[in-house]
Amino acid sequence: MGGLSRQCCARFLNGGGMDLGIRGKRALVCAASKGLGRGCAEALAEAGVNLVLNARGEETLLQTAEELRVTYGVDVATVAADITTEGGRAETLEVASDVDILVTNAGGPPPGHWSDWYREDFIGAIDANMLTPIALMQSLLPRMMGQNWGRVVNITSQSVKAPIPQLGLSNAARTGLTGFVAGTARQVAPHGVTINNLLPGIHDTARADALDAAAAAEAGISVQEARTRREATIPARRYGTPAEFGRACAYLCSTHAGFIVGQNLLLDGGAISATL
Repeated sequence: MGGLSRQCCARFLNGGGMDLGIRGKRALVCAASKGLGRGCAEALAEAGVNLVLNARGEETLLQTAEELRVTYGVDVATVAADITTEGGRAETLEVASDVDILVTNAGGPPPGHWSDWYREDFIGAIDANMLTPIALMQSLLPRMMGQNWGRVVNITSQSVKAPIPQLGLSNAARTGLTGFVAGTARQVAPHGVTINNLLPGIHDTARADALDAAAAAEAGISVQEARTRREATIPARRYGTPAEFGRACAYLCSTHAGFIVGQNLLLDGGAISATL
């Protein structure tokens, strides 16, 4: 085994992590006060990245920011605003115009039935889960390209790979974003900028709680029973955690991921059975 390999193995055996090479970079993480967004923010902070955190709820956002400052010693700015609105994006970009890393994220639309959705429902889903990340990329990619380095990670959904019937609004909007990224990622890659998507399956978040509650109500069972049934459909036999999701995000943002371009990384515990 070569010297470098021995050093890497020793570092992991001693409990150290891989140096992601992004210490001192600055990142905007959207919907970052809790759930998967917080998982991403925490993993980036652990890697030494200074942060701009956005979320709608100011109290939880400020608490998250302070915890990350104290734990990891990074600079953390906050913007309490709805990123899915034009005003919220403008307010956020005023603070985050110089970031090197962008992590887009927004809550998914509610579950329902195809016959109950109208045009305004689809417009709302598209605004939040397709047009908002596109607008953020359009604002921030030029600077990244100008400095010949940048990372964009969009948090989408496993429904991009396999549709979830009751999440038709999300299926439509997030698939549209995926198509935009597929072309755009190839256009910005020559400038040292990568764009990739993370596709979460079910994770232990408030979103999972809401989906389990809806499934429980429909089936006339307890929420715990609904969760147990869902876990049984996942080969890993559990929900994912925000921490492990965040570390996958941090790796895609790292200097080691510069050759990963326009990809859709599925984090679902094996729930979707597919060869590719």
